[in-house]
Amino acid sequence: MSRYALITGASSGIGLALAEALARRGDALILVARERPALESIACELSQRFGVEVLFRVCDLTEPLQLSGLLYELEQCDYRIELLVNNAGAACAGGFLDQDWQRERKLLELNVFAVSRLCHALGNAMARRGSGQILNVASMAAFQAGPWMSSYYASKAFVLHFSEGLREELAPLGVQVSALCPGPVRTPFWRNARLDLRPLERSQWLMNAEQLALLALRGLERNRALIVPGWRNRLLATLARLTPRTLARRIAAHLNRRLQGS
Repeated sequence: MSRYALITGASSGIGLALAEALARRGDALILVARERPALESIACELSQRFGVEVLFRVCDLTEPLQLSGLLYELEQCDYRIELLVNNAGAACAGGFLDQDWQRERKLLELNVFAVSRLCHALGNAMARRGSGQILNVASMAAFQAGPWMSSYYASKAFVLHFSEGLREELAPLGVQVSALCPGPVRTPFWRNARLDLRPLERSQWLMNAEQLALLALRGLERNRALIVPGWRNRLLATLARLTPRTLARRIAAHLNRRLQGS
């Protein structure tokens, strides 16, 4: 039976970079995203370049029925998923009350409920086998409140704390859980969230997705609970814990307004 790594949000950005890095090391893949043309192209390219099996499934994880259908298929086909990468995520920039509620709902469905559901379903399968890894992609935003992107910051805080709790629960069952907390990465995330990346273009904080993917896999191989790539981000994560919360959220508010052109 083939062993697979399943990656959500695999059609671009961090998900695509992780898929390529995993294919390079010889992993069979199941790629999940909403865009069929992109998935077909990526699956074909990775399979040809690295000689690995690459499957893909078109699924909008914000729609509970589609997610249930995906999990049913995975169970019926008895795919042995040794690594789950919960990478798919969304952000809404701007004041919470100014947002369209359906956009906010989809953010929570994707960043919180889909992550939890996939961890529950595939985590149970891993626990029964006594082996497996889960990598949940959080963010540096997880370490503090983020005015003008309040739902996104809160959802990533959930991913971080959920992952840390799950790690302790599943470790005795042979399942490793890690949380990846990247800083700013050059991906389509910024455009989709209606954020302006230009203020960070010359910043040393900005990382490319391929570099992040390599650091993430290195952290997985070392079974790190928390993977914070780059010494600058690790320093910032430490400062976030030491800075008074009032000051931390004011700094985040200023930065977020600047990235939104306000």
